[in-house]
Amino acid sequence: MTIEAAIDIIRQTVGTSLLLVGPILGAAVAIGLAISLFQTVTSIQEQTLAFVPKLIGVGLVMVMTSSWMLKTLVEFTIQMFQRMANLGA
Repeated sequence: MTIEAAIDIIRQTVGTSLLLVGPILGAAVAIGLAISLFQTVTSIQEQTLAFVPKLIGVGLVMVMTSSWMLKTLVEFTIQMFQRMANLGA
C-alpha cells in the first residue's frame, strides 16, 4: 500500500463520517440555538429545558435518516472491502 492510497482511504473515511454525522449535529445545534433563544427571551434558566427537546429532536433525525445512513455506510463498507481485495492482487 502506498502512502497516497492510505491517505485516500483516510480521506474517504473522514468524509463519510462527517457526512453521516452532519444531520445529527445540525439538528442538535439548531435545536440548542432555538432553546437558548427561547430561554433568553423568557428568562427561564432551566437546564432540563434544553436537554429534553434536543434528545427528542436528535432521536427523530436519526429515525428519519437511518435508511440513508445505513445505505451510505453499506456502500462505503463494500467499497473498502473491494479496495482491500485489490491490494492483495
